Amino acid sequence: MVQTKIYPESGVELSEFTARNYDQMMNTLSFGLYRKFINTAIKDIGINPADSILDLGCGTGRNAALMLQNLDDRGRITGIDLSPEMQTQFESRFADESRVSFRRMRIDVPFRLDEKVDIVFISFVIHGFPHEVRNAIIENAKNHLKPGGRFVILDFAEFDMDAMPILHRLIFKKIECPYAFDYIRRDWKHILEEHGFEADAEHFYVKKYVRLLKVKSK
Repeated sequence: MVQTKIYPESGVELSEFTARNYDQMMNTLSFGLYRKFINTAIKDIGINPADSILDLGCGTGRNAALMLQNLDDRGRITGIDLSPEMQTQFESRFADESRVSFRRMRIDVPFRLDEKVDIVFISFVIHGFPHEVRNAIIENAKNHLKPGGRFVILDFAEFDMDAMPILHRLIFKKIECPYAFDYIRRDWKHILEEHGFEADAEHFYVKKYVRLLKVKSK
């Protein structure tokens, strides 16, 4: 199990068992929908062959593997995650891939890497933190982007949970943490504008409950 949860109510700090079986569990729990939409979402990022990408909360490297398909020899990906189990899976997946590297560290506190990147990507992670911590993650993204670089958030869209079909609502309440309930009520375009980003594009999936939100660094 996770030795000590930093945020006790968070759903993104996973037990060792869940981390080890994360990809399979996501496929099973989503009845295969996750596999389908994640491929589409990665395509919708609009990755250029030479892009440098920072993947915050990179997990097993599943998303990084999909993003890598869009890069040529000039492109590179750096994954960041705190979980030792995720590190093991990520590094195993990319053992023979020089364009991909891993850093085991926290994304919820200020950090500084040696270089700035074209894209900072975060997938189904930021909703699982208290809002003040989300602000720190956004600032980390901003500080590591080149001018005109893109911050890409794949996560829940904004929606009224009480207006969901009852089955969807029950599932959401069952599997998600309290921080997610707060996340879906906030205006994320406005929040990102307050951090100095400008709107780029958005794409919706899964009956518009999920969104890929792209903003640019000024």
